Amino acid sequence: MTLREELERREEAILSPFAARSAASKGRARPEPPCAMRPAFQHDRDRILYSKAFRRLKHKTQVFLAPTGDHYRTRLTHTLEVAQIARTMARALALNEDLTEAVALGHDLGHTPFGHAGEAQLNQLLPGGFRHYEQSLRVVDLLEKDGRGLNLTHEVRMGILHHSKGKGGFLCCQGDDELTLEARLVRCADVMAYVAHDTDDAIRGGVIDAQELPPAVVRTLGRKLGDQIDTMVRDLVGQTRAAGGANPCMSPAVEEAIWRLREFLYARVYDNMEVHHDFIKASKIIRELWERLSEDDEQYQRHVGALPPADQRARRTADYVAGMSDHYALRIYEKIFLPRPWAVM
Repeated sequence: MTLREELERREEAILSPFAARSAASKGRARPEPPCAMRPAFQHDRDRILYSKAFRRLKHKTQVFLAPTGDHYRTRLTHTLEVAQIARTMARALALNEDLTEAVALGHDLGHTPFGHAGEAQLNQLLPGGFRHYEQSLRVVDLLEKDGRGLNLTHEVRMGILHHSKGKGGFLCCQGDDELTLEARLVRCADVMAYVAHDTDDAIRGGVIDAQELPPAVVRTLGRKLGDQIDTMVRDLVGQTRAAGGANPCMSPAVEEAIWRLREFLYARVYDNMEVHHDFIKASKIIRELWERLSEDDEQYQRHVGALPPADQRARRTADYVAGMSDHYALRIYEKIFLPRPWAVM
């Protein structure tokens, strides 16, 4: 018996009846020999962790544009915090931690530079639109490893594709019957992470004051970051266990508090012109980069590579721009559009 098979038997013995089993995975698009040491979902987790797209998250905006302060969150730290919250809940509910972590680490790989401002701009420019969750799947299926992709399991791929909930509900969404419970748990962890951590960053940045948080939110979740996360996690785990463990559940009071905090963040932070002003400039950078690379053969070949067929030009340009970090987008914009002093003496 290989170590992988031993670990798969351990999963069968200790995991919840509602947990996904590595040995029962629907498999990969391209069949490959299984690893002798790692079950399939653990192998996927490692592939995501070592991908280039994952490393680029460290310089992609979470809330504040290209922050210079050491303690503001980036897309990478947000991803790690989602993974930590999701694994805590998965362990408490006896779910598959490797699958949970793989989905969590991969869920935001398709995010553009400059956060949702970059996504909104590409959505306007690309025929057919641009959505970061679809781009995340495109990254792992096609763009990584020079076009070969990571060849992840079906369960991880679907968790990545369906992690986003926008402004809608997060406990139950259309199509959830096709998702693992682990994937649905990551969607909940994503909301928990960003409402608490974005609030923390907004307070640190002076955009809001802690005393301004809605009183109903403070009464239910607490005022401090640690209290908020602890309350949400404990509530989901407790309510889910009490309901039998088949679906993520929360008490009405805690779910309502999360909704109120999210609405508060949209009103006071995400749509705040003090924060949003620089994102208007960032949108201009994304638009002009996309337009120039879409239309200028010389610039495309210099920065992206060999010219693709005409019907693929827009899609590949979007892939390139979406993959940029904030810093890289600013550098490329400077190279293409800003004059440089003549250096010959």
